[in-house]
Amino acid sequence: MRQSGAASPQVILIDNQDFHIGQEEDGSGNTLSFTSTRHSGRMKLLLVAAALAVASCASISLEDLEFHAWKLKFGRSYNSPVEEAQRREIWLTNRRLVVVHNIMADQGIKSYRLGMTYFADLENVEYRHLISKGCLGSFNTSLPRTGSAFLRLPGVTDLPKSVDWRDKGYVTDVKDQKQCGSCWAFSTTGSLEGQNFRKTGKLVSLSEQQLVDCSGDYGNSGCDGGLMDNAFKYIKANGGIDTEDSYPYEAEDGQCRYNPNMVGASCTGYVDVNQGDEDALKEAVATIGPVSVAIDASQSSFQLYQSGVYDEPDCSSSELDHGVLAVGYGSDNGQDYWLVKNSWGLEWGDKGYIMMSRNKHNQCGIATASSYPLV
Repeated sequence: MRQSGAASPQVILIDNQDFHIGQEEDGSGNTLSFTSTRHSGRMKLLLVAAALAVASCASISLEDLEFHAWKLKFGRSYNSPVEEAQRREIWLTNRRLVVVHNIMADQGIKSYRLGMTYFADLENVEYRHLISKGCLGSFNTSLPRTGSAFLRLPGVTDLPKSVDWRDKGYVTDVKDQKQCGSCWAFSTTGSLEGQNFRKTGKLVSLSEQQLVDCSGDYGNSGCDGGLMDNAFKYIKANGGIDTEDSYPYEAEDGQCRYNPNMVGASCTGYVDVNQGDEDALKEAVATIGPVSVAIDASQSSFQLYQSGVYDEPDCSSSELDHGVLAVGYGSDNGQDYWLVKNSWGLEWGDKGYIMMSRNKHNQCGIATASSYPLV
C-alpha cells in the first residue's frame, strides 16, 4: 500500500488494542511511529484501512503493519535487523497457513480456527523444541503408574451431557508458565485447586513455583520438566503446598522457600485414571472435578490454535509433551470435545482454553496419562 503526501495518524485495531501509526520528524526525514492503547471487549482481528504519513516516497505494506502490531502486542524484539527479517518471513509463512486454514473453517471444512499467537514467529520445529525441552521431561507411557486405581461406578449411564467446572467455582484464572518448562506444575495445581475447593468451598490459587523449586527429589526437574504424579507425591510427603500469593511464580528455577505456615492445600495421594480410556476420563471429570492430563501439543495447528473444536488426526496418543487440565466436556455442533485449560496465558487459544476432540480414539493422548489428587 502506497500513499503520497502528509496524512494524520491512523489506527489499526488488532485484538482489542489500538495501534496508532503516526509521523515523526527526526531531522533527516520522516519515520513511522507506533503506539498502542488497550481496549476492552471481545477479542477480534480487525484491520482498518490506514493512510500512512509520508513526506517523501516512503511506503509500508499491510503485512508490515500487521507484523509491527503483532510485535507490539506480544512485546517482541529482535537482536538484529537480520534476525527480524528472518522472523518476519516465518511469521508471514504462518500467516498464510492461518488464512488458508480459516477459509476452510468458514466453509465448514475445518472445525476450528487458527490465529497469530505468541508462537507465530517460530517454525514448527522450533516450537516443538521449545515445548519438548522441558514440560513433561522424560515422560514414558510404558512406565508403571503408581497411583491408586480409578474405580468406575458400575452401570453408570446418566452422566451429564456437558460439564464445565468453571461454572461451579472449581477453576482459578488462566495462568502463564512463560519461558519455563513447568506445564506439569500448572496441571498439578489446577487439579488440586479443584479438589481443595470441592472439600472446603474455597478456591485458593496454589504455588507452581514451589513445585518448580522443591520437588526435585521426587523426579521433577523444575523448568526442565516434570510429571504431575511426581508432584502429587511431593505434596503428600511434604505435608502441603503454599498459596500462590505467599510463593509467587518466577518462571525460573530457584531455591526452595516452602513455608509450612502458608499452606493452601494438601493431598493424601492421587488416582491414575484408566490409561487410554476416554469413557473413564469422562466419568472422572463428571464426578470428581478437573483432572490433570498429558497431551501431544506438538502440531502447528496447536501452536496457532484460536477457537473451535480442535481436530488433529496427526496427533500422537503416546508421544506426549505437554501437561494441561481437563475442566469439562461437551458437544459443539455434533462434535464431542474436552474443555481444556492451558497455561500459556489469555492470548493463546480461546482466552487460554482449547476444546479438544473427544471420542476420536484418544486423539492427542488426552486419556493416556490422566490423574487427580486425593484430599
